[in-house]
Order: sequence, then structure tokens, then C-alpha cells
Amino acid sequence: MKASTANIEPRLVPTRQKPLQQRYRKDPDAAWIQDEGRAVIGDGADPFHGELEPPNNAGKRWSFGIHEAVGGYHDAPNPGDLLCTSLAACLLSTTRMIAQWLDIELADIEVAVVAKCDVRGSLMVDMSVPVGFQSMECNVWLQFATHTDESRLKSLMTYAEACCVVMQTIRPGVDVKTLWHVDQEAPHE
Repeated sequence: MKASTANIEPRLVPTRQKPLQQRYRKDPDAAWIQDEGRAVIGDGADPFHGELEPPNNAGKRWSFGIHEAVGGYHDAPNPGDLLCTSLAACLLSTTRMIAQWLDIELADIEVAVVAKCDVRGSLMVDMSVPVGFQSMECNVWLQFATHTDESRLKSLMTYAEACCVVMQTIRPGVDVKTLWHVDQEAPHE
């Protein structure tokens, strides 16, 4: 495990979240948030590379590539890697927050996610193969600063999974709409 969590203010999460809970009970509409992401061509012209512009990133772009299993070079994080990383980040943070609510002191935590996909559907080799990941596995390594009894440990694991936004989005699926905006004119220089 890599990152220690031992020097975090023990009640930071409840201190920050209680006022939000009170606000959202009074005004449920205030609880609606919107996250965003944007991908652009970037510097290269090949279809196997591009750049991401995440919000709140001071205008910095991240490079991405496409997996070699579908013709890419796999020389940069691919969209599947980013999905796994997103789930890992959400589950790690959620577990840490729930631990503070339950007064459990974590000494360390690490989350690794592995997703498996049969790409034949994506490459139109076999249309009976669904396009998408067929399985995902989250491995969570916890180290406690002090002994934690089984009931609190079980609560931590149950609540962390139940409150992890990315996990709860992936498990049942989400309605995704695509709006195509087409401009047939070449840009004027």
C-alpha cells in the first residue's frame, strides 16, 4: 500500500458533510450536481490518440490512447483504464469518508480495479458478443490504526459500496443519451 491516511483530521468528513445533509433535507433540488468531461483530438491526427480536458484541472490536458486489442498502441491510459481509475478513486474516497463517520481510523487504504472485456463485439467480429465490460473486480486493501470489530468493519464495507456513486452507476447501468451536433462546413481560417 502506498498512501497513509493517518494524519487526517478525524472528524473532517462529518464536519463538512453535516451542514450539507441539513441543507439537502430542506432543499432537495440543491443536492443535484453535474460532473463533466471532454475529449478532443489534441495534437495527433491518428484516431488512436486524443486528449482529455477534465474540469477543475487549470486547463491542463491529459493524453489518452486506445487499447492494442482494438488496434491502438496502448501507450497511454485508455478509456477502460480511466473507467477503472474513476471507480477506484470513488471507492477509495467513499471508504475513507465512511470510515470517519464510523470513527474508524484507517492507517492505509488502496483500491485497484480490473475490468474484463471481450472486444469481438466492439470490432464487429461477432455481433452476439455484447459491447462493454463483462466484469469488473474491485480489490480493497485496508489497514487499520487500531483494532476494528467485525460489525463496524462490515458496516464500513456495506456503506462504502452503497454510497460509491461510480459503483452504483455502473452496477445497474445508466441512461446515456447521445446528442450529435453536425457541422458540414469546413472551418474558415
